[in-house]
Amino acid sequence: MPQSDMIKYPFDLPVIYYSCSMRSQTLIFVVFALAVVTAECNSEVDGLYAWKIVLVDPNNVLQSWDPTVKSPCTWFHITCNSLNSVVRVDLGDAGLSGPLVPHLGDLDSLQYLEVYGNNLSGSIPRELGKLFHLISLDLYNNQLSGHIPPTLGKLKSLKFMNVSDNQLAGSVQHHTNITGIPWLFLNGSQ
Repeated sequence: MPQSDMIKYPFDLPVIYYSCSMRSQTLIFVVFALAVVTAECNSEVDGLYAWKIVLVDPNNVLQSWDPTVKSPCTWFHITCNSLNSVVRVDLGDAGLSGPLVPHLGDLDSLQYLEVYGNNLSGSIPRELGKLFHLISLDLYNNQLSGHIPPTLGKLKSLKFMNVSDNQLAGSVQHHTNITGIPWLFLNGSQ
């Protein structure tokens, strides 16, 4: 190390001075690292986008669902409240096919899930039972199969549930909270 870059202090401890360009590179790295650490994550964007990537969307109704935006409130078929939380997903008769995904249970403020008249398949995720603000669950006229998850019985706000015209099996007799939903439609399920 050149002598000009070192200063001797008492106790003979050298202090090393970095050149200006070295300090700039270090500062840029620190700023970049902080930006990555403080970048906001949005579980609503993540959950909805996780659903989008497994759906077949021949009509491009989900084209505005861009995972790089901070909030899904600007996306088509999404309604948000004044706090910019998703309260409604309106994708009825949209021509979509594919499964419902467990990530939909991460939409904490969701009140209306309207996805009737598509070609959705697979089971109803039990994670929908985490949607404690859900008022309406409209899944009729799809290809859903399996049983209605008992977790939906926890949804005290649920006033309307239509799962008719699917391939759902079993009975809801043991789901006392589900049978207490004021507007419950099961016709056409097995």
